[in-house]
Amino acid sequence: MKEKMILVTGGAGLIGSACVSELNAQGQDRIFIVDHLARTEKWKNLTRLQYLDYMEKDDFINQCKSSPQFIENFSHILHLGACSATTEQDSTYLIRNNYEYTKILAQLAVKNSIPFVYASSAATYGEGENGYDDNQPIASLKPLNMYGYSKHMFDLYAEKTGIHKSITGLKYFNVFGYGEAHKADMRSLVLKGYEQILKTGKLKLFKSHRSDYKDGEQKRDFLYVVDAAKISLYFLFENRPGLYNVGRGIAESWNDLAAAMFTAMGRDINIEYIDMPESLIEKYQYYTCATTDKIKKAGYTYELTPLKKAVTEYIQTLSAYPV
Repeated sequence: MKEKMILVTGGAGLIGSACVSELNAQGQDRIFIVDHLARTEKWKNLTRLQYLDYMEKDDFINQCKSSPQFIENFSHILHLGACSATTEQDSTYLIRNNYEYTKILAQLAVKNSIPFVYASSAATYGEGENGYDDNQPIASLKPLNMYGYSKHMFDLYAEKTGIHKSITGLKYFNVFGYGEAHKADMRSLVLKGYEQILKTGKLKLFKSHRSDYKDGEQKRDFLYVVDAAKISLYFLFENRPGLYNVGRGIAESWNDLAAAMFTAMGRDINIEYIDMPESLIEKYQYYTCATTDKIKKAGYTYELTPLKKAVTEYIQTLSAYPV
């Protein structure tokens, strides 16, 4: 019998390429990558990876629809492919990419007893008025944008149909690291800021529009992509069904992140606070922080990379391998 492959959708993206890289480090290269390269520079992420085959997402999903037995070629499915732009306004596009495609793959995986891990998102929590607890009823969550809602739709579907008992959803928080250059406006502040500081010597951060947060003191749960990849693969191979937060469980401010960047670049801190676009003011999250008890109970107790170390390592990589 032909040896089966590991399927990684979104394998040319930030988290996906990091997962394939980690699989390579573990000695695995029977990997089938699916993505949508279009006119982006995402293809550059593929050049550093070892894999068996590649297919464009529309060709792949059509293959799955026309020949459902095609899915039997895979031993594990890591479904990270999606539109990850939180500012995307085309709801139909988001539904097709983030909901419909996930339904098709999940149904095939469950039918064929194939371990299935998919990317949900911390954006499903919305403003986080009830916290970021992955044990709370998901029906109570209220995403702030259509991207978050498209991810939330599948989480709800999985629960209502019962397939959530056989699959694993990962709610990634603020992931950053090498391999995100193609993401345009969705790139992390580390990459955007690195370029700003090189060019102008200063970094721009949004002002706060709430009296309880000073400028730059809005907080996020920042997660290094290397850790995101290791967590993703742990759940893929350990087969722990459920819906889990993937974060460090530590909230740090944009000012903290900026300080780490200036230090890593050997520069004095120089921050300019600018007005937030009107379109973002009502949809802006001022605080995110993952609860991590559930992921620890599932057995993932490995140490995560501290913010300063992660930023330093990332910037050193950017200096050695410009994007």
